[in-house]
Amino acid sequence: MFPATLLTTLLLALSVAANPVLVNRSPVTLPISRRLNLTSVHNLVRHDQARAKALKAKGAARAAGQSRAVINEQVDNQAVTYVASVGVGSPPTTYSLLIDTGSSNTWVGSGIAYVKTSTSVQTSNRSVAYGSGSFSGTEFTDTVTIASGLVIPKQSIGVASTSTGFQGVDGILGIGPVDLTLDTLSPATGSTIPTVTDNLFANGVITTNSIAVSFEPTTTAESLNGEITWGTYTGIIMARRIIFLTILLPLTTTSPASEFWGINQSIRYGTSTTILATTAGIVDTGTTLVLIATNAFTKYKTATGAVLDNNTGLLRITSTQFSNLQSLFFTAGGTAFELTANAQLWPRSLNTDIGGVAGTIYLIVNDLGTNSGQGLDFINGFGFLERFYAVFDTANKRVGFANTAFTKATTN
Repeated sequence: MFPATLLTTLLLALSVAANPVLVNRSPVTLPISRRLNLTSVHNLVRHDQARAKALKAKGAARAAGQSRAVINEQVDNQAVTYVASVGVGSPPTTYSLLIDTGSSNTWVGSGIAYVKTSTSVQTSNRSVAYGSGSFSGTEFTDTVTIASGLVIPKQSIGVASTSTGFQGVDGILGIGPVDLTLDTLSPATGSTIPTVTDNLFANGVITTNSIAVSFEPTTTAESLNGEITWGTYTGIIMARRIIFLTILLPLTTTSPASEFWGINQSIRYGTSTTILATTAGIVDTGTTLVLIATNAFTKYKTATGAVLDNNTGLLRITSTQFSNLQSLFFTAGGTAFELTANAQLWPRSLNTDIGGVAGTIYLIVNDLGTNSGQGLDFINGFGFLERFYAVFDTANKRVGFANTAFTKATTN
């Protein structure tokens, strides 16, 4: 006999997918590390809000046909980064690259200098990209090594001559939609640049043009706690003998969220308090917190009884309020994904790393900076992604989520 919870999950899977498929674990899997990179208090919130503002401006400009518009939004060094070690050249030089769904170009040279080898070929193009910070430099094609034996020849990369907002990392591994590369080259302004994912698929290394990211919540400042997997089938995943269903969601058509990995969702606090009605937003690996529109943030603050902490910029609650804290439910495609009370907390063991007080309870839900109705009204950042398995399906223009063994963990 199946345990009751497993039987319920199986029945749910069968009701949603008549022919569920077990995930075919691609051999193209890359470990991801989380690092804290805090140079001053408020960096955590300030960076996320500045990034949100820059992404909204970039998306709006692209939707208006102004994809080469200069976005004059200051972006701080990221407070929390998720990085992977990637080799470039032959023999390869290893770079720590920021995993970024908000951009699609791959860049090196902001930290460790680019090392030319026999496989390095400079093109006639200059390149400019805005995602997590900004780069300008020169386009090369070179051999990119994801892991031992998993090599992409002639991958386009940007080699930075100037960069801002990248202290502690060497560049970007962009895994956003390929259209974000349009007009990032000059003089080849009308060309898109095949991403790492596109080339892995085109070269037959992976069987589906998709990516999956998964993380384990952690309470240490630096931890190898996740992985990115290319070519994952999107169906049912199995982890630790528990079966989870991946719910696939179409990308939103609402601008500017539609320029990124954007979806439509609503957010509810507890059983009946609507925090945010159904609207468009994005799923973003470059954002640490969960950001929601200002009017939704005000409702959340009222519902939880939280107060703004001046030292960190985060919301703060008491132990009594935490004991009464309700789950947040993110409903997309008719399915509610639960962010438990514990999942809404900043890891308490890392309080002092963000300018906070040891033992204080801080929340990871924060203010996007604009009211809803702007076409990008939430960002599901790593505070959300650490609790769910996420699939970015390039071929079918979908995003998928599945519960994991850590969805209801009490790690924080």
